[in-house]
Amino acid sequence: MIEKSWQRCREAGLLHNSNPIIEMETGHAFAQSLDEHSSILATTQQKVLPFYDSLLSNSNCLITLASPSGQVLNSWGEQRFFSKHQPQVFQNGVHWQESLIGTNAIGTALETGSIVQVFHDEHFLTSNRFMTGSAAPLFDADRKMAGVLSISSDAYMPTAHTLGMVKLMSQAIENQLIASQFQQDHYLLWFNTSAENIDSQWSSLLVFNEHGIIVSANRRAEVVLGQDLALQRLDQIFDLKLEQLLSHPAYAPMALISHSQFNFFAMLTPPKLAQGRQIDYRIAPTKNNQVDANAPLTLDRLNMGDARLAKAIKQSSRILNTDIPILIHGETGVGKEVFVNALHLSSERKHAPMIAVNCAAIPAELVESELFGYEKGAFTGANQKGYIGLIRKADKGTLFLDELGDMPMNVQARLLRVLQERKVTPLGSTTSYPVDFKLVSATNRNLKQDVERGTFRQDLYYRVTGLNLSLPSLRERTDKEALVEFLLAKYTQDELDPPRISLEVLAMFKSHPWPGNIRQMVSVIQIAAAMADNGTISVEHLPDDFLHDIEQASVAPPLVTSSNVAQLHSHEEEQLAQNDAWLDIYEKNGRNVTATAKDLNISRNTLYKRLREQGLR
Repeated sequence: MIEKSWQRCREAGLLHNSNPIIEMETGHAFAQSLDEHSSILATTQQKVLPFYDSLLSNSNCLITLASPSGQVLNSWGEQRFFSKHQPQVFQNGVHWQESLIGTNAIGTALETGSIVQVFHDEHFLTSNRFMTGSAAPLFDADRKMAGVLSISSDAYMPTAHTLGMVKLMSQAIENQLIASQFQQDHYLLWFNTSAENIDSQWSSLLVFNEHGIIVSANRRAEVVLGQDLALQRLDQIFDLKLEQLLSHPAYAPMALISHSQFNFFAMLTPPKLAQGRQIDYRIAPTKNNQVDANAPLTLDRLNMGDARLAKAIKQSSRILNTDIPILIHGETGVGKEVFVNALHLSSERKHAPMIAVNCAAIPAELVESELFGYEKGAFTGANQKGYIGLIRKADKGTLFLDELGDMPMNVQARLLRVLQERKVTPLGSTTSYPVDFKLVSATNRNLKQDVERGTFRQDLYYRVTGLNLSLPSLRERTDKEALVEFLLAKYTQDELDPPRISLEVLAMFKSHPWPGNIRQMVSVIQIAAAMADNGTISVEHLPDDFLHDIEQASVAPPLVTSSNVAQLHSHEEEQLAQNDAWLDIYEKNGRNVTATAKDLNISRNTLYKRLREQGLR
């Protein structure tokens, strides 16, 4: 790729010692360009960049958004270092095509239409060789190039860190662009090979209309499904009828099987605009507005009357201010993080930070640096002052490790040392820093089985397992009425005339199985409250998917809980372990994971796990 780029630069008449050719728009012309690309600018700045504060705090690291023509629309970070080397090039409005600037991350990504990383000596112009750049093209819902996102750094040590960040951020931006264009009047179907990460930035996304016709998809969906999805029907892709899919509760995980026999877990997001809703009355509020939804949600306030939850609260309260670790078990959506936050606010550590870490959501390239921190210059994109890391941020407070069972083995080993020594050694450093925190972990996996399979360290298991707590699913809770009242007050607290819930709807709430747990109930209440327009929430105000689930329960697909997700993975792993020929099939398929998984009738996730266990990936 670099060789071809250099050839294009020579054909454009550039020499290695050439100066960059500055083409720059200013004033009204640049203002028009900003207006033309306002959507992607807003998406990047408001919905994506806030999650990457640690990268932006690096004075020698610059995040840049460019237009499809290579014009810099905006940059975030400290520009002084780059401006010192190239005072004119790093300005908004400058064009970064290869023919002007030579081989560079933005220009080469535009030329190739793919993710690129250009190390310092790979830049065609000698004057650009002080930096390393990573860039990814951005595509909108119509699969047209909407821009390029890049991360530039002065670092000379080539690592996958900034490349991983660019991949993650570009996928997040593309997903936001697609969702914002279609979420008002189309269905969004998110799916992944893991039930715990259905709505992550790495998930596949399909957009379809009320007839089940796919109108858009992100690039990951096309890669995962291996086909062009435009204008296909959902039932041509998945072994599922449209009415079955639409009858499933919104935001609740479900199992999906493609016609090519790949297993997925999916979540459906319904259109935001409800159809055919007529609202023509208002009545006085009930006692909902008497609930203080703004008060800190401590353990005492979390107890709304359910016996199992009350037991968990009582047990955790007794060891609240000790060093005994807590391990929480529960399905996705039961409110594990809310419980941990309440635990923290009830403890003596409440004035210190509560740091929540989703071990499954951090990309593999970034997990060590995010958890343990790093010294300055430890890798490409490293903060020149270093990064303290999430574990040290939790000092004197509470560290919550969610989805602990998904932590990579190499990170498990480092975490074990931290828990044994109560010291953290950042990447690239020989200095250890003492830490003091309350450790709370959560999982919906069977960690004992993971220990037996060799995917979770036994010594770490005993370090994180002090008090084992099990949070009940919403369908098992006996305090639904009190919970509904609390949630309604919480999400209508800004209204002068908040709605109340009719007895009929309350009965439906109490009998519904709630496969999406509290997360699903929150969604239903928010939608119903908006539809009721400060009146009484009646059946006609409930989301269609909720009503369909009740009316057509007989055709609904099986609900996915943490237990049957684990059973499915366990069954596949046992099936693979009993097949002595699996490695031969893998080699016969040219080490193609997709083809091998299809031949073995297992998910690619299971095969990847087996390959890692055997040291083959």
